[in-house]
This record gives sequence, C-alpha cells and structure tokens, in this order.
Amino acid sequence: MKPSTKAIRFLETLQIPQGPSAGTPLKLAPFQKQFVKGALADGVDVGVLSIGRGNAKTALSSGIALGALLGVWDNQPAREILIAARTRDQARIAWDFAAQFSWSLPDEIQQRLTFRRSPRLEIEYEDENGSHVLRGIAADGKSALGTAPNLVLMDERGHWPQDQGDALEQALLSGLGKRGGRALIISTSASDDTHPFSKWIDEEQAGVCVQEHRPAPGLPADDRASLIEANPGAKYGIGADIQWLEGQARRAIARGGSTLTSFRLYNRNERVSGETRDVLLTVDEWLACETADPPPREGHCVIGIDLGGSASMTAAAFYWPETGHLKVQGSFPANPSLADRGSGDGVHGRYIEMEQRGELSTLGDKTVPVAPWLVEIMRQVQGETVTAIVADRFKQAELSEAAAAAGVTCPIIWRGMGFRDGGEDAERFRRAAFDGKVKTAPSLLLRSAFADTVCLRDPANNIKIAKARSKGRIDAASATVLAVAEGARQVATPDTEARFICL
Repeated sequence: MKPSTKAIRFLETLQIPQGPSAGTPLKLAPFQKQFVKGALADGVDVGVLSIGRGNAKTALSSGIALGALLGVWDNQPAREILIAARTRDQARIAWDFAAQFSWSLPDEIQQRLTFRRSPRLEIEYEDENGSHVLRGIAADGKSALGTAPNLVLMDERGHWPQDQGDALEQALLSGLGKRGGRALIISTSASDDTHPFSKWIDEEQAGVCVQEHRPAPGLPADDRASLIEANPGAKYGIGADIQWLEGQARRAIARGGSTLTSFRLYNRNERVSGETRDVLLTVDEWLACETADPPPREGHCVIGIDLGGSASMTAAAFYWPETGHLKVQGSFPANPSLADRGSGDGVHGRYIEMEQRGELSTLGDKTVPVAPWLVEIMRQVQGETVTAIVADRFKQAELSEAAAAAGVTCPIIWRGMGFRDGGEDAERFRRAAFDGKVKTAPSLLLRSAFADTVCLRDPANNIKIAKARSKGRIDAASATVLAVAEGARQVATPDTEARFICL
C-alpha cells in the first residue's frame, strides 16, 4: 500500500479536536487528499502547500506528523519528527494539534505516548522499535543542528525571519538526507517573489511537489470566485464559510490601508506586502489608477526622470495633468541580460515580461548612456507641448550635460528626494491619485515599482519615499512622483511660463 494511502486512511480514523465539529470523524476534502498524495508520493522529498489562512493546513500537516511518529507508513527505528515555526508559541499550535489528535487513538497506543511541554515541546512514543519523538522548535538554525528527522513540518514558512529562517531551513533539509526523510513546507503566501517560500513555489525542482491556491492578481478583494480559489475549504465546511469571507472583504475594502493589504495577504493568499508602516500607495489604491481606456494625451506634458546607474533602472514618466494621462518607460543596460537581472533581483521573468509589454527596454552595455536615452525619451513626445523636465538634483551635472548634448531646450526643474522636496512631492502625488487625476493603462512596471515603495518619516512627521527591500526597483515610481507632483503644481498656479514644443 502506498504511503499516501496509509496516511489518508490513518487521518480519517482521527477525530476533529476543536471547533464546531469537535468530536466528529475527520474527513479529508479533495484538496487535502491532493496534498497528502503529492507530498508522500514516490520520489518526492519536499511537499509545499500555499493556501489562505483558516483552511486547516496546520491541522492536516500535524496529523501527518503524528502518523509519522507512530510509524504508520515508515517504521524506521528511533524516528524523529520536527515541527518548526517562527516562534515557540507558533510551533505549539501545530504541536497541540498533534497532541489533540492523539486523543482519538486506541487506548493501547495512547498509553505509549508521553507529553512534555517544558523545557521542550515533545511527544514521545515507545514501541518495539524503540523510542520515537515529535519535537516543536522555533526558527533558530542552531536548534536543528545534529538532528536526523524522518519528517519535518515547516509551519508558516512564508513569514519566518529571513536570516534565522534560512539557517533553520538549511539545517533541517541537510538533516533529512540522513534518514531519507520528507519535508512539509506550508504557509500563506510570502509578501514578495524574493522570499525563499516563493522560490519553492516558482522554481521547478526535482523531488518537490507544489500545491498553490493563489488567485490571479488585480481582482477585487471581494471577488467570490477568487476567494473560493484561495480558500477551497469554504466549500467543505473547513474554516470560514464564503459569506463570512465576503463580509470581511467588504469591511477591509471600506477600511482600506493595511487592513485591506493584510486581508489580501492572509485571506486571499496574494503575494503582497504585509508591511504595516506607510506605503506610498496600497495595491488597491494603485489598481484604482489603472484603466483599460486611459484618457487622451491632451494639453501640456511634464516629464519626470530618475537616472540609474549600472544596477538600477533608468525611468521616465510622461504626465498630462489636464487629462491625468500617465505613461512610464524604464530602461536597463543590456549587460547583464534582463533574465539574469530578474534572477538577481528575485523577480524571475518579470523584466522579460515588461519588455514584451513594451514597458521596459535595454540601451547601452554596462550603463544606460544618458544623452542617447534622453533623445529617445524626447522622441516619444515629438510634437507635444512639454513644459518641464523634473529630475533629482543629485544627478544635476550628469543630466545637464546630457540635455545639452541631446539638444533639449525645455526647462529642467531640480527637486530633492529628501524630507523637504520629497515629502511635498509624495503628498501631491497621493492627492492626485486619490482624486482620480492619475490614469494609466495596466502597467506591470508600475505595479512592481509601487509594491516596493514605502515612506519613511522623520521626527517632524515628514515623509520621503524609499525601497521596501534592498533589491527593489522603485525608479519608475520615483519618476512618476516627480512628474505628477510638478503637474499638480502647474495646474494650481497661473500659466505664466513659456512652453516648449518638441520638434
């Protein structure tokens, strides 16, 4: 009999230990059976499950851990089962499920179990093959050194501390090889593509079975079909029902901000930042700026520029304040390739997709040559009335020389990116976005940039924009803020300056 078949039969002999259905026999839903069959299949040593909060992923995995402790499908001597989580209290949740599931075991098996809650979380099982132990540990790599587990459960892997979590994962996986063990890695989605849990899902690997319940991005938070996709247990009485989820979605939409972001991350299982500090715009606030039918390019144009170096992107934002039309173009040097850059920045094929959509291009070799790039930028608004180019004063000398070489005659406005100029520009941009004065076609470039853009505050509560992660590329967002803020200033002040038409 296959290990997965033995595991499913064992799990369905248990009783639900808590909740409204406590005391009733456990009956696995189809998506749960799918995970057990995949994770315990021949040739698989890592099973990965990503699903919305409340769909019994921890309970299911804890039941599997109990079965491994009892040797239901692997009767090796001196078995060791490890439950790893972010903190000891988090590990105790899974440990408690395993302990409570044991209450429905036959009396002769229960008599062989010993439970210890201090100093370690342990369940010890004695049989004819010796002593076997199930242990709960926190995300500290040192606590797993020297172990040789038959099964490892990594609970909520997408939310472990980056450094400690990576160290623990490596220690656990290296220990599995000693016994031919398996790992169950379960979590709601991590906040971005760079997280190791996201890489387990995105990078195809031999011996890894992945089951992900994540809806397509950009859908309304209360979209019923995608809520069911992220929460398949709702159809089978597992966790919250769909009416409750829809009610929570509507409340999150009404509150907005971090409440809505958290709902998308945990309940919709979307890969969005759960950062509660200030973001420039939340996912939903930016999606409100996207439209399939952007307004026409009418009136004068303002161009915002963010010059990059060899690693960062160079970006230009074109904004027509009279209609709110926005268009943004990014550029990278050709060396290294976009595929290599995407791998290094932890976004995989996103840069290639941006290039295919016409939002990103390559120019030059190791760096983007500023003068030729500026010529190409001005060519895109040929015949348009350009009132100003707005740029960071930190690159004033470089851009001034390039503008002279490219024959650019329109005025250049220099802005700081600190708390003074940057704070004003960020607030003007936010106001314009909230008032519906920023409209653009759906842009993967801008979605990616704003997802990585957060606001820092000084003691006087002034803000400036910054990266949410070290490898984030927020150049397109910076250029957009500069262009939209200057456009808002021009609309708010009398039209006394000369305007320049690009020939």
